[in-house]
Amino acid sequence: MLDDDHPVDLARSLVALAEANLPLARLCEGHVNARQLVERHAPGSAPAGAILGVWGADGDPPVTLSDAVLSGRKRYASGLGIVTDALVTVLHDGACRLALVDVTDPARHHPETWDMLGMRATVSGDVDLAGLAPTWIGEAGAYHIEPSFVGGVWRIAALQLGGTFGLIGAARDYLSALNRLETEAQISRLTPLLGRSLAAFGLIEKAAQVAQGPSGSNDPERAVALSIQARLLTEELAQDTIAAVERSVGLAHFARGSDTGRIARDLATYCRQVARDAMEQRSGRILLARKGPLSDVWHG
Repeated sequence: MLDDDHPVDLARSLVALAEANLPLARLCEGHVNARQLVERHAPGSAPAGAILGVWGADGDPPVTLSDAVLSGRKRYASGLGIVTDALVTVLHDGACRLALVDVTDPARHHPETWDMLGMRATVSGDVDLAGLAPTWIGEAGAYHIEPSFVGGVWRIAALQLGGTFGLIGAARDYLSALNRLETEAQISRLTPLLGRSLAAFGLIEKAAQVAQGPSGSNDPERAVALSIQARLLTEELAQDTIAAVERSVGLAHFARGSDTGRIARDLATYCRQVARDAMEQRSGRILLARKGPLSDVWHG
């Protein structure tokens, strides 16, 4: 159960889901994000029992409004055939708006456009929205209001951390089955990564607590900075873990059917979130501009 009312519990649930199955966790995270946006800006607009997603990346042509219906396509849309109602960004009168649309028509789905090696189980791809009537969610600009926009990337961090735990665990299981886990080289490779993962858990929980609590509303820039730092930390950790597991497992990691290989491909693909450098710059400017002890960033 993903509990929106208790952000620390939600963070822990997302980590646990991603540790077990990163593509499934990606779809659950999109549902949570969409549900929170709908309930914040247009309560009761989502159909009962709907499986939601947020599809923001425009295709060619981009999604716009024309004669009261949508035109254009979205790309990288996750959950084709699984998501029933998607929140999509729409360029309208020079501003970005959110629209909720029924996306159950399989004729509109183009999963063949997802040619990535990883995250294939998310059933992602292009979707054609031409002719659909939108249900508007909030006013223009609602999608980008902080701390729920960039301040929400702690959820990405939670999934990256869960995927990292899952990869370390898969490597442990593989090496243990071969009686190679007890060697000093393997312990030296994997133990520091596990320690860093446990430390990152605390930052994710703090970022979630701030972003979805009263302190985030009072100081949204702090929420943004904490969430970005969590995302950057877990991305770096995931990349280091992928490299270490390749060395630990060896050539078998690249075999068809390898659990570590599959998890690593999914994790590497998911870590390629947009605007990494811009987010690092934004977080740095926020944090370094604060007066007083920098440790107060944690306590607020």
